Amino acid sequence: QVQLVESGGGLVQDGGSLRLSCAASGRTSSSYARGWFRQAPGKEREFVAAISGSGGSTTYADSVKGRFTISRDNVKKTVALQMNSLKPEDTAVYYCAGRSGPWVKVAPKEYEYWGQGTQVTVSS
Repeated sequence: QVQLVESGGGLVQDGGSLRLSCAASGRTSSSYARGWFRQAPGKEREFVAAISGSGGSTTYADSVKGRFTISRDNVKKTVALQMNSLKPEDTAVYYCAGRSGPWVKVAPKEYEYWGQGTQVTVSS
C-alpha cells in the first residue's frame, strides 16, 4: 500500500505563485511515475502534469504549460508542483497520484494511488 499526502495549497491572488508538495510513504518505489490532477466544482478531474520514475520525462496539460513545473526528489520520496502566474481558472482541489509503472500517463484511470487533495484558490 502506498500513501500520498499533499501540502502547500492555499489562497493566492491572480498572478501569484504556490508550490505544492506530495510526500509518499508505504510500499512506494522511486521507479513509480507520479502525477498531479485537479478538480474544480462541477467539473471532472483533469490532468495537470506528470513525471516519470526517473524524473527524466515530464508532460503537462496545455493549460498549464510554461507556468507550472513538476519535479521529484527520489531520496525524499517527494514530488513538487511549482505553480507560477496563477489564474482564477486554476482554482481547484489538486490531487497527487502515483502508478506502479515508470512511464508518464495522463488518464486518471492509469493511477492507482491518490492523495486526499489540497485546495488551491486564486482570487481575481
